[in-house]
Amino acid sequence: MTEIILDTETTGLSSSTDKIIEIACIELDNHTPTGKKFHTFINPEMNITDGAYQTHGITRDFLNDKPKFKEVAKEFLDFIKDSTLVIHNADFDLAFLNKELKDVDLKVLSKERVVDTLFIARDKFPGQQNSLDALCKRFKIDNSRREKHSALLDCDLLTKVYIDLLDKKEPTFDLSVKDTNTSNKDIVELKNRKRIIVEISEEEEKEHKNFLKKNIPKSFIFN
Repeated sequence: MTEIILDTETTGLSSSTDKIIEIACIELDNHTPTGKKFHTFINPEMNITDGAYQTHGITRDFLNDKPKFKEVAKEFLDFIKDSTLVIHNADFDLAFLNKELKDVDLKVLSKERVVDTLFIARDKFPGQQNSLDALCKRFKIDNSRREKHSALLDCDLLTKVYIDLLDKKEPTFDLSVKDTNTSNKDIVELKNRKRIIVEISEEEEKEHKNFLKKNIPKSFIFN
């Protein structure tokens, strides 16, 4: 199953009057990054609000020589194809993307193809903070580089958060006793539990050695 982690940055908060200035996508295959990414800055041909600048730090001057949305729209759509889109607070990004797509006479993105990680987080952690930063902290994901919002960095962080939200992270095995639910009494009982030693007869040992010689290559038999 192919999914696309997606994020945008904008000139402000209103999809009717503001525009997209950055789009980033990371492709997943069965919840694993494939290494394929789409990333572009966009010239909005308008000023950036003070609030938005404080959030992402992107200036109008920086964007002046960047492509306009209509120049990257088809490349963006070719990248996402019909894949499921994974977005944090999807209503915000979808509103901007669909407004921009409409303006260049391209098909809008259906909400049915979207997984909103904010909804998943709210269901899993009701009544708690579920911003991207809060989720990174909860899952012990390093977000120290996130001094400002960046669509590409946020996609990378959201990829890790999404995998944690779905409990799809590969398990790590720690054989030390760290279970806080294990009492001292339990540990003592485990230490005092007698090991059962099964003695085998000489005949059984001989049969076992014969079996090894017949069925295991010599290079794997240690005398």
